[in-house]
Amino acid sequence: MGRFDEVYRQSLEDPQEFWAEAAEAIDWDAPWAQVLDDSSAPFYRWFVGGRLNSCHNALDRHVEGGRGDQLALVYDSPVTNTKAAYTYRELRDQVARFAGALAAQGVERGDRVIVYMPMVPEAVIAMLACARLGAVHSVVFGGFAANELATRIEDAKPKVIVSASCGIEPGRLVEYKPLLDAAIGSSCTCRWCRRR
Repeated sequence: MGRFDEVYRQSLEDPQEFWAEAAEAIDWDAPWAQVLDDSSAPFYRWFVGGRLNSCHNALDRHVEGGRGDQLALVYDSPVTNTKAAYTYRELRDQVARFAGALAAQGVERGDRVIVYMPMVPEAVIAMLACARLGAVHSVVFGGFAANELATRIEDAKPKVIVSASCGIEPGRLVEYKPLLDAAIGSSCTCRWCRRR
């Protein structure tokens, strides 16, 4: 506990030095010019000018660092009695493939993607694939009612919506596709509506 107290105290006494040191532990595509810009408080900007890819930091750097065969993701669903495990290398490769699929749909840096899925490994893969491309993902809890999903579609204006066909909950199957179709049908700002 002594080490925790020391680290915690340092984070409070000199937060910029503390976070600059912590940031050295990850890979940056472009270095930051300033750790913290508090000139417009309460709107703060951290690592001003810096650029990184969170997918690279979550996966690629571990593979490159020799940890490719270590487990990165373990899935264990007591509801479906399904178990799956992915090493850093396996997960990186799955994410790269799905990022390619998103790119083939025109997803680029800065685009928005809604992920409407249950808690399955594929949801993690979709989120990391968005990060790999520099797209912004918005996770919507799988099974949300159509009107709630429509509101999120209207807010995000996604280029792509990634969804599962259904989710399995204790004692019932939740069909996502009809909910998604209804949400898209009632959303007036999504690109699918503009095609009608």
